[in-house]
Amino acid sequence: MTQRDHILLAHGGGGQLTAELVAEVILPAIGGQDATALTDAAEVAWGGARVVFTTDSYVVQPLEFAGGDIGKLAVCGTVNDLAVAAAKPVALSMSLVLEEGLEIELLRRVLASGGEAARRAGVTIVTGDTKVIDRRGEPGMTINTAGIGAPLPGGRVGFRHVGAGDAIILTGPLGLHGLAVMCRRKGLSIASSLESDCQAIHELTAALLKALGPRVHWMRDPTRGGLAATLVDLARATGRNVEIHQRAIPTDPPATGAAEMLGLDLLNVANEGRLVAVVEAAAAEQAVNILATHEAAPAPVIIGNMGEATDMPLVEMVTAAGGRRIVQMPYGEDLPRIC
Repeated sequence: MTQRDHILLAHGGGGQLTAELVAEVILPAIGGQDATALTDAAEVAWGGARVVFTTDSYVVQPLEFAGGDIGKLAVCGTVNDLAVAAAKPVALSMSLVLEEGLEIELLRRVLASGGEAARRAGVTIVTGDTKVIDRRGEPGMTINTAGIGAPLPGGRVGFRHVGAGDAIILTGPLGLHGLAVMCRRKGLSIASSLESDCQAIHELTAALLKALGPRVHWMRDPTRGGLAATLVDLARATGRNVEIHQRAIPTDPPATGAAEMLGLDLLNVANEGRLVAVVEAAAAEQAVNILATHEAAPAPVIIGNMGEATDMPLVEMVTAAGGRRIVQMPYGEDLPRIC
């Protein structure tokens, strides 16, 4: 098989192959918009009303892992996609594709976990569907969710609002979700204290927008492809260079140790409870102080800034040793089926 003729597992990794699949195959077929303008959720208007809409599917293996499970992940992931689009999450759908042989008790646990996550986020699961298919290996399940949200007052985020000098803020250590899933999948005990960061971040985005309004220019939760994919998307869509500082990025010792042992770059590993926000430089310290009051932001910090417009925008990281490294879009996915 070649990437030109067949779908590869890496096409689902949120990296370069995913971008090519969307731009060259999916969007031309369905008549969608420019790939560089895509966001986690879309605003739909009709009859003078506005609603923010998103959808996602979750295929994580194993179904349960340290810090979460597929039910919690599905709810939090959809809530977060609405949140970074400057919307208040209101309601979700949840559709289940169950494989023959799945334990009923396991199904009960992950659904109860998803229900609890929805209650904590203040959203209601209002509709859904259930299908059962043949077993394809170890019995598993897939969850598809869709979510609707109400645009928040003062919310005006998007690539077009990002300008030179804007500060880039990250709310905590990287890679906890992807590495927690991998350690559970492989039965590794190299980081027994390592837990996924799976959580809803809607309170973070709402607090920023309430305090700073249009001074918040762009937001994203760095899931598949990690921070690297998120920042490369930002650079390409805005046509601006991005500079980040390695020493500024918060670290988690168990995650760092696990990544080093597995040969993984934490910049590329998925997160499920982090926020990347681009805000006006003069409001950056205020934004960090606001985020620091919330449990969902364990270590908010300014990690870099936006540069000038250029024909070939790059993401550069100033390393701990003082050198410079170009941060590239991950090709595929180092850790498949983690969300």
